[in-house]
Amino acid sequence: MARWRWRRTSLGGESDRAAFRALHNASLASPALREGLTSASAERSVRHLRALLGTPAAGLGDTSGLLAWDGLGGHHRTQLPGTIQQVAETGRTMIVDQRTLVCEDGGCEVRQAIVSPLVVEDTLVGALVVGAPHTTGGLVRAADEVASWVSGQLELAELDLSRTRLMEAEVRALRAQISPHFIYNSLGAIASFVRTDPDRARELLLEFADFTRYSFRRHGEYTTLAEELRSVERYLLLEQARFGDRLQVTLQVAPEVLPVAVPFLCIQPLVENAVRHGLEASADKSDGVGRLSITARDLDQECVIEVEDDGTGEDPERVRQALAGDTSMDSVGLGNVDARLRNAYGDDYGLVVETAPGAGTKVIVRVPKFAPGVQV
Repeated sequence: MARWRWRRTSLGGESDRAAFRALHNASLASPALREGLTSASAERSVRHLRALLGTPAAGLGDTSGLLAWDGLGGHHRTQLPGTIQQVAETGRTMIVDQRTLVCEDGGCEVRQAIVSPLVVEDTLVGALVVGAPHTTGGLVRAADEVASWVSGQLELAELDLSRTRLMEAEVRALRAQISPHFIYNSLGAIASFVRTDPDRARELLLEFADFTRYSFRRHGEYTTLAEELRSVERYLLLEQARFGDRLQVTLQVAPEVLPVAVPFLCIQPLVENAVRHGLEASADKSDGVGRLSITARDLDQECVIEVEDDGTGEDPERVRQALAGDTSMDSVGLGNVDARLRNAYGDDYGLVVETAPGAGTKVIVRVPKFAPGVQV
């Protein structure tokens, strides 16, 4: 009982509780604002902003007008778009009174409004509207501070969008990087079987069609590990048609991890590197064979995928450069895959590469079985 009473006392006074309420309301508004300034995000966040300010009404608008309103005085919505546009053009906070907020309701608590600009990367994108019976210097400062915080959240949303666009652009570049040589070589291998083994040529052509259909699809940032490995198998069938017994592949996959969501095209580039480097060393071996193994294991809350070759290996410093995005490195998409894994799951889930000159290469991919925002 004594411990319980001490904890009650340690919560602090009213100012501490007010600070907690403010932080709580800010945290509730933040997720919607991180999606950008839209009608949907404004509707979901504006009530929390009104609670944060403790005013009878609040609204959010873009440069064209009001997007959402919460609280009393909803009949004033049509009177504010002109002021919002002025604020968006000038970048200055404005106070509107009863000359603008014309009202025949004697009991209306919204007699004045503060309209504060929202700025993202030096661009005026909209305004925060705070409605109250009357304005004070303290309320104006509070409105400007909340508008500044909202602007920060919208700027983070823009950064998230830019990062997503960059990742999408890198995936397109990765497709372009993989495709030309592989397409040319695959079609050449298929052509070599047209006369000698037409049935096999037909099968390979169908595999090639399925592989390219998957690689060039335009929907979905994520796929299942099963789909990714199915595409890898098609790729390897086409490569084995070219190299025959010179390429030996071992595939071991735990069934439990097949439904796990992974970034699209995160395994195939690693396999292509392994094939290239494994076969590069095969000419120097007594048996002339390049070996590649792919394993996918179930490890508690994670899925671990390993792609290993017995090829020439690489200088670790060059691998670090490739992971940093150096495009001069002869490593298809290594930096791209690493960046997308970190973006999806956090920095703890970047690629791990074990290699040394003459010792082959193992690339390890760890992905959580479940992660917020990651779904097929």
